[in-house]
Amino acid sequence: METTLVLVKPDGVQRGLVGTILARLERKGLQLVGLKLARPPRALLEAHYAVHQGKGFYESLLAFMGSGPVVAVAVRGAGAIAVVRGLMGPTNGAEAPPATLRGDFGLSRSFNLVHGSDGPGTAAAELALWFPEGLVEWEWNALRWVYDLE
Repeated sequence: METTLVLVKPDGVQRGLVGTILARLERKGLQLVGLKLARPPRALLEAHYAVHQGKGFYESLLAFMGSGPVVAVAVRGAGAIAVVRGLMGPTNGAEAPPATLRGDFGLSRSFNLVHGSDGPGTAAAELALWFPEGLVEWEWNALRWVYDLE
């Protein structure tokens, strides 16, 4: 099983989409193993977005992500990174297909509701930043109803 980070960005929180986004993740069959509401300090955002440092949009990205609370979610499942990225849809909501989070709820490239880790190494680093206390390990009884484990 793979674990990845999802952030509901300030626009998603302000628009009251947290429950809808969490429901989509769970209905898809992903297990929640970490969940918190936070107003991220600049240092956390700088570490999270270090790969973009020096790019023209870096400061505006940090300002946007620090403009309000975000919800950090750790989800686990088979191929969780690809599954989450598929659920999110392309970055620009105006171009995202229906039945994706951005396609159903977004019209902007900048206000794109969610972040999802783009690979296993990134997921591990991002999860360590957002959940330094660790994740919640628990027996997920629905697992056998989501995956064919036979």
